[in-house]
Amino acid sequence: MRCTSLAGAVALLIALAPEPGHAAPKKAAKPAAPPAASSTTALSAASFPIGRHKLPNGLVLLTREDHSVPAVAFWQWFKVGSRNEEPGITGISHYFEHMMFNGSKNVPPKEYDRILESNGGYSNAFTDRDMTAYYEEIASDRLDVALRLDSDRMASLSLLPDQLKSEIEVVKEERRLRVDNDIAGKLDEHLYATAFLASPYRFPVIGWMGDLERINRDECVSYFKTYYAPNNCILVLVGDFDTRTAVAQITQAFGSIPSQTPPVAPVNSEPDQIGERRVEVHYPAEAVTFQIGYKAPAVTDKDAYVLELIAAILGTGESSRLHQALVVDRQIALSAGTFFRTRLEPTLFELSVELKPGRAAEQGIRAVDSVLAALAENGPGARELEKAKNVREAAFVKGLKTNYGVGETIGLYEHVYGDFNAMFRTIETYRGVTAADVKRVAKQTFDARRRTIAILVPETDTSGGPAQ
Repeated sequence: MRCTSLAGAVALLIALAPEPGHAAPKKAAKPAAPPAASSTTALSAASFPIGRHKLPNGLVLLTREDHSVPAVAFWQWFKVGSRNEEPGITGISHYFEHMMFNGSKNVPPKEYDRILESNGGYSNAFTDRDMTAYYEEIASDRLDVALRLDSDRMASLSLLPDQLKSEIEVVKEERRLRVDNDIAGKLDEHLYATAFLASPYRFPVIGWMGDLERINRDECVSYFKTYYAPNNCILVLVGDFDTRTAVAQITQAFGSIPSQTPPVAPVNSEPDQIGERRVEVHYPAEAVTFQIGYKAPAVTDKDAYVLELIAAILGTGESSRLHQALVVDRQIALSAGTFFRTRLEPTLFELSVELKPGRAAEQGIRAVDSVLAALAENGPGARELEKAKNVREAAFVKGLKTNYGVGETIGLYEHVYGDFNAMFRTIETYRGVTAADVKRVAKQTFDARRRTIAILVPETDTSGGPAQ
């Protein structure tokens, strides 16, 4: 089963991957050469050249040659995710993630994987709030196979009625597994639906079940035409190839696909939050779990980088503040972590705590509050801040050790940050964050009036055991 919709975020993601609840894409097995380091930065445009090409139909192509191994990673980033949906068709972006492997004009249903794998290739994909991304890894002398398969589905995805009917059942079952019958998934879904009133992030990536049961083929055809057009896509090619030759191949494969009218940008009318919101989720369980989401800025705000470091300080590793306070010192929790990802729209800074059986939610929330208040009041220690910077920087650089990781990073920055060159400023931005910055942003972010709390209330039967 391919990568799937968001189910819940329970820990800081050190390297970009589909969100918790997604089946993580398989990383490339063979490493490419890491970027050359300098005395001031581990990454620069000079040490890590990337080419940018734009076809007449609006398709953007980013290339990064690396001849370390005779293989390539080929990414397709479509600028569409759950933020582009609306009531009635929630989940359709993730639905398309499935359908893109289910037949096109010259590739019969179920043949995509067979053709790719018979040529030694591998494919996967993931859906997120901001994007849907697909990739293949294959020997460099078989790149033409991936180009043929992917251009055919971009030009003429089948969307056959029988395949649509069959695949929606797969998606519905996936929702039951990852949301309806999963504590983290249920909490996360309720957290976002409660925290946001008029933001496009209020929709679950996997979609509401009622919408999955009613999405029709006409809506799929319209959605595909609008969002899977070449002018709404970023291609990223990384690995062992000659740029001039590859650009010619890709132009031949994709260049004749017509562009479409650019999609209308989603409307975000989210008002300021002026009071804490809470939601209870009743579900069979042995112990209380809760998630807290604080309103956080979008990618356009440089404080997003500070929040990434705060997430590391609070929730990364056994030495993190939340783990030490709740798991080690007070011994009231089994786990405590954070999640924050920079996004196109204002989002949430999330904290997740699984309490020990018998502990009440309020006890855990008070403990979390004390940890957040201490950080906002006193800021981080020098060693603590340096560790957070090292964690983020090391993860960023390690993510560039494979063709897969390079393609993922380049695509992310081009789409979310608006320019892949932003990746060259990331490390220096982390290094420039001060203790005063952390203190300021923590005080600004951790305002109880701008938070939402989703609490799992364990259900029990009349005998006192877990509900069946």
